[in-house]
Amino acid sequence: MMNRIGIIGAGSWGTALAMLLNKNKHKVTVWSWDPAQIEIINHTHHNEAFIHDVRLPESIKFTDKLSFLSNCNVIILSVPSHATGEVCAKIKPYISKDAILVNTAKGFEVGTSRRLSEVVNEYFPQNPFVVLSGPSHAEEVVAEMPTFVTAAGCDSNANMFIQSIFSNKYFRVYTSGDLCGVEIGGAVKNVIALAAGISEGLGFGDNAKAALIARGLAEITRLGIKMGGKRETFFGLSGVGDLQVTCGSIHSRNRRAGIAIGKGIPVKKVLSDMGMVVEGINAVYCTYALAQKYDIYMPITTQLYNIIENGKKPRTAFDNLMKSDLRGEEE
Repeated sequence: MMNRIGIIGAGSWGTALAMLLNKNKHKVTVWSWDPAQIEIINHTHHNEAFIHDVRLPESIKFTDKLSFLSNCNVIILSVPSHATGEVCAKIKPYISKDAILVNTAKGFEVGTSRRLSEVVNEYFPQNPFVVLSGPSHAEEVVAEMPTFVTAAGCDSNANMFIQSIFSNKYFRVYTSGDLCGVEIGGAVKNVIALAAGISEGLGFGDNAKAALIARGLAEITRLGIKMGGKRETFFGLSGVGDLQVTCGSIHSRNRRAGIAIGKGIPVKKVLSDMGMVVEGINAVYCTYALAQKYDIYMPITTQLYNIIENGKKPRTAFDNLMKSDLRGEEE
């Protein structure tokens, strides 16, 4: 069955998903806020700013108009987390109440630290909602390398429907009813990836990175359970799976940003030089606020907050972690 799918966002992930769904024989239209970007893509059939050296099929439509959404039965939100609310307000007049909304951003709402499902539900309380999350770099999906993700939501039928339209020989989708846990895992892993990158930037080795991943997972799990997630979720694809790939991959913007910060480059310059959204920076502020709200012990997150907000030297922050009170690993 051919579905009409609208993708909001023509970045690397939105483009990769468009190619995937087009290959799965669905009718795909991608929206961008930037008319100049759309004109270039439609003229050259390349999205060079995000996906290099890949020709886009002409059957994928790119537009800066939103009216096409009224005919779509699946809407994919593929914009940075901080833009989710603004985009929902823009598209609300065009969305059918039966359309399934799929969010792919991994983060929190800046300022409120709300989960993105809560933001979307404010605008679309009647629509089925699914989050697609897991270890999934766009570069590898475009190259049709094996990728495994989770489709999570409160509506099991919607979860299975999204599972069916995305899955193929190189892209495998599992389902989960733990929406909260999947969202927390996807958002907070970006924080730990910054820490792993900073460790590399400081010249530390595999031992330190492995410890940050393990202790970072403990922080994610403590917060996630307190907020309503299930422990087993954090040991799945959207938890330890995504954490591992984001902390170690050459494709990870959060890791690359962390490496630069560890080398002493100011955060503002790092973000400027990256030229792309680094979700982990905003996630540090939101995660730190949630740790305070729920009284959760999150020492890695706290030291990152002190680096980014208070200008603490990365080496000093790492030394503080090493000198913190000795405790049992299970505490």
